[in-house]
Amino acid sequence: MKKVLVLGAGLVARPLVRYLLDEPEFHVTVATRTLSKAEKLIDRHPRGTAESLNVEDTDALKTFISSADLVISLLPWIHHIDVAKRCIDCRKHLVTTSYVKPEMQALDAEAEDNGLLFLNEIGVDPGIDHMAAMRIIDGVKKEEGEIISFYSYCGGLPALESNNNPFGYKFSWSPVGVMLAANNDGRYLKNGQVVQVTTEKLFEHYWLLDVPGAGTFEAYVNRDAFPYIDLYGIQKVHSMYRGTLRNISHCESWNLFKKLGLFDQDRRFPLQDMTPRRVTAELVGSDGKHLAQDIASFLNIPEYAVTIKKMAWLGLLSDIKVPLSDASPFDLFAYLMQKKLIFEDGEVDLLMQHHEFIAAFGQDRKKKITATMVEKGIPGEDSAMARTVGLPAAIAAGLILKGKIPLSGVRIPVVPEIYEPVLAELETMGIGFKERRSPI
Repeated sequence: MKKVLVLGAGLVARPLVRYLLDEPEFHVTVATRTLSKAEKLIDRHPRGTAESLNVEDTDALKTFISSADLVISLLPWIHHIDVAKRCIDCRKHLVTTSYVKPEMQALDAEAEDNGLLFLNEIGVDPGIDHMAAMRIIDGVKKEEGEIISFYSYCGGLPALESNNNPFGYKFSWSPVGVMLAANNDGRYLKNGQVVQVTTEKLFEHYWLLDVPGAGTFEAYVNRDAFPYIDLYGIQKVHSMYRGTLRNISHCESWNLFKKLGLFDQDRRFPLQDMTPRRVTAELVGSDGKHLAQDIASFLNIPEYAVTIKKMAWLGLLSDIKVPLSDASPFDLFAYLMQKKLIFEDGEVDLLMQHHEFIAAFGQDRKKKITATMVEKGIPGEDSAMARTVGLPAAIAAGLILKGKIPLSGVRIPVVPEIYEPVLAELETMGIGFKERRSPI
């Protein structure tokens, strides 16, 4: 029986663990800091074990890894390198859903030399986006065509029936991760021209996008699109863009939140002695008597602006006390959002990916190809985010253990040996893309 070690028991772990437990030849150990979370995932399954583990205890971590055949790390990415090094020491395969950092890529030769596969970016974004894109790109190349334009979008949001707060957003993954991503720069290629978007302009640089079967959303740039030109082997592309999808008014409000200083991680406030209202007043230089008016003046917006109403709803204008001590505006904002932007029992999320290609076949013939995935969570069960992040990783882990992915080194799922069987298995679960093709 093959032994799988799952490190972490967060929001996306359940469908991954259940998929692996459904495979009769696998035994699954979930090890995490909070034992009760692991026990809930295993749910007394006869081929499952729940364990308590502090991943910073390197000796204990190595002991757990040494007894497994494959490790799946669902930990924050900062822990992946330590896990990967232990996997090399113990000669174990590794799967993560996180982006490949330079430190991980630096382990490629050692993994290769030891016949180990370190498969990363096998979630939804990154993950399913890579696999769906490469299936189309490789198909176009087989028809002797070239991709000359590629716009890729992804978004995780509350489904319409669960979209019941003024932010139009709820957390289906790490709140801090969402906020840190809001401080990124962006870069993409448009009609042969480089477009650079600084973090200060991130939420000013957006457009509206119709996603078939889902609705109209705001799209803003997601990090740097240029590495994907070589990654996907589309060197003749004139346009290359990766974007994040959010509900209408998100970009304007988050741009104003930035200008207020709510993403500042350096400035500190003694929140044991201050209320959110007092912190907000300090940020805009107000005495607090007419705070909404002072915020409007500071931001040069009307007092009736929806952003101010969002702040009031969240609690930033209130005199409630929060259980934080010496903290930054970032910490306060994250705490309040994590408390209020949550999925209640029975509510469901929406996960969308939408790809738009233009393919050229010779000088005279072009096609527009779109591929759209719209997934909703299952009420009372798994979120769409959990399914689309956890299941690709679980499927890939199963394939590796069964010897069906004969690769080694540090990899991501952009080759047919990985993307073909994973996408095929996802489609049996109802997770797939609807493609549309039309001549231009």
